[in-house]
Amino acid sequence: MRDHVSRSFDLAAGRAHRLGADYDGWGTNFALFSDNATRVELCLYGEDAQTETQRLDLPAMEGGVWFGYLPGVAPGQAYGYRVHGPHAPEEGHRFNPNKLLIDPYARELHGEFIWDDAMFGYVVGEDDLSFDTRDSGPFMPKAVVIDPAFDWESDSALRTPWQSSLIYEAHVKGQTWLHPGVPEAERGTLRGLANRPVIEHLQRIGVTAIELLPVQGFLHDRHLREKGLANYWGYNTLTFFAPHRPYLASGHMREVKEAVKRFHAAGIEVILDVVYNHTAEGSELGPTLSFRGIDNASYYLLAEDRRHCFDVTGTGNTVNVAHPMVLRMLMDSLRYWVETMHVDGFRFDLASTLGREATGFEREGAFFSALRQDPILSGVKLIAEPWDVGEGGYQVGGFPWPFREWNDRFRDDVRGFWRRDGLLQAMPQRLLGSPEQFNHSHRPATSSVNFVAAHDGFTLWDTVSYNDKHNEANGEGGADGHGHNLSDNLGAEGPTDDPGILEARRRRVRAMLATVLLSQGVPMILGGDEGGRSQQGNNNAYCQDNELTWTDWAGMDDALVQTVADLMAFRSEGEGLARSRFAQEDAPPELPGSLRVGWRHPSGREMAEADWADAGLRTLVMTLDPAEGPRLVMAFNAGEDIEVTLPEGRWRRRIDTAATPVAVDEEQEGTQAVGWQSVSVWAEA
Repeated sequence: MRDHVSRSFDLAAGRAHRLGADYDGWGTNFALFSDNATRVELCLYGEDAQTETQRLDLPAMEGGVWFGYLPGVAPGQAYGYRVHGPHAPEEGHRFNPNKLLIDPYARELHGEFIWDDAMFGYVVGEDDLSFDTRDSGPFMPKAVVIDPAFDWESDSALRTPWQSSLIYEAHVKGQTWLHPGVPEAERGTLRGLANRPVIEHLQRIGVTAIELLPVQGFLHDRHLREKGLANYWGYNTLTFFAPHRPYLASGHMREVKEAVKRFHAAGIEVILDVVYNHTAEGSELGPTLSFRGIDNASYYLLAEDRRHCFDVTGTGNTVNVAHPMVLRMLMDSLRYWVETMHVDGFRFDLASTLGREATGFEREGAFFSALRQDPILSGVKLIAEPWDVGEGGYQVGGFPWPFREWNDRFRDDVRGFWRRDGLLQAMPQRLLGSPEQFNHSHRPATSSVNFVAAHDGFTLWDTVSYNDKHNEANGEGGADGHGHNLSDNLGAEGPTDDPGILEARRRRVRAMLATVLLSQGVPMILGGDEGGRSQQGNNNAYCQDNELTWTDWAGMDDALVQTVADLMAFRSEGEGLARSRFAQEDAPPELPGSLRVGWRHPSGREMAEADWADAGLRTLVMTLDPAEGPRLVMAFNAGEDIEVTLPEGRWRRRIDTAATPVAVDEEQEGTQAVGWQSVSVWAEA
């Protein structure tokens, strides 16, 4: 403790329901769930988070929750736990009080992880049945009691409608490390991310929500550190409440609140990418840092033999959301980020794992049902990555309302269409929000999150610059990463000075961005794609914390940035581009919110069945007739220059991705030229 005064518990004041370290102005209530423990020690540390000043047994236990109230313990107090219980790996129990453990409800961490063999509950070099007696305390960060007070002033949730949203997927460090307008001391942090020039850039291109790769505390894998690499993306979470300390310029969690407050003032929501399906402790051969040492058999799904972890995430372990106290922890975490931190929503990594029940994936499973009935969480933005690596894990379209879902079918079909693979028959589905996948169970047309590039895979520019992945820098001989890139280098592998190739790349990138921003559903773009960011062909850059993944602001293609700004401005102003109702060919025009769609051959007639099977046809012409607003005609031309005959009447061409800038305003009628690899949009005059 700061003053090193010996403390003792007030036995009458302890509360089992206040999990974590809960400061009330006079002292702190400590509570930890461990159903199978026999004893729990609370370790208090000095200001350096290294010197242990006192060790006390939590004095009470109810329902598996060990708890006690310490008067006088104030914010800034560093602490950890040592948990006693059976060492019986073959029964799923891996208690080892020699290991200092992080509180699962820790709100802030102090100190750094230092990889050492002492972090493992077994003797490294022997099997996992052995028992290691070394003290891990010197190598572990410590949890910190926090002061929850913060002046939010008038801040509140923005509640931007899904049909008005543009999501921007970004990395805290990658977005800020090379930004010339961000002070050097704030680069790589949430304070830097919320800096004025970063926010102004997002406002310029029409972003309504920034979706952040994991900001909850995560661990850099030991094998990566030994190779000089890092777990850059952060999908290796250990603390579901505490933010990742290196992302805090101040070192304190209030910096998250300050950043959210700034984004909200700018009209931008904050969505967190969260990893509740597994933790950084890995398989039974991983370290003992928190959950494993607190109660392995409760917090993790175990294999039938109980010794091994049951892994459907590909990371070694799976969080046991079927356990009511583990489910409560996840719900408490989500509510904490909404109510205390004011975030606006979540994107759930490998969300199919969270729906796994005894019989497999269950769309009405405990986790989803808990979210849907929760009066706080059911009202925020919820986005699923609708797959995992287990059997039956691919579930695009299978999640319940109010979830939206990443739509990889949109990504693949749009890439293939513009690569001239054909796919004319698939494109109506993608342009209309993929109704085959989502138009059921009363789900809206905003159920599909449409994207052509995300953190995992090629950047958008790399899809037009590389035929093959180039992952040699990852240290696995290029064996990692998938080969399903649907890319085309258009004549040269990687960077080139050839003006013809560069023009072809620019055209295809603009056309793909236009497809994302003109389709029904919710558009999402990858941070940096608006300026042509490249990862030099690396499609699995999870371990690259360097210039390969950082946004090169000096190298931004400003004309491409303006393309996104113009497309989003057009999307935002129109009534026909984003609807909660699915478009239909026979939609009644008098029904409010309805959208009638039609398909035309470039020659001007309606598409016939034979036209859809025409392998040489590379142009799709769509008409949209909304109940409110002007009619629209959109031509998506993946082929060479072509002429498109407009419906009768007077029209104004508003978008032409073959032009620079793409925003135009030209009155036209009859037959009009549409350039190769481009998108044009006309509005009824």
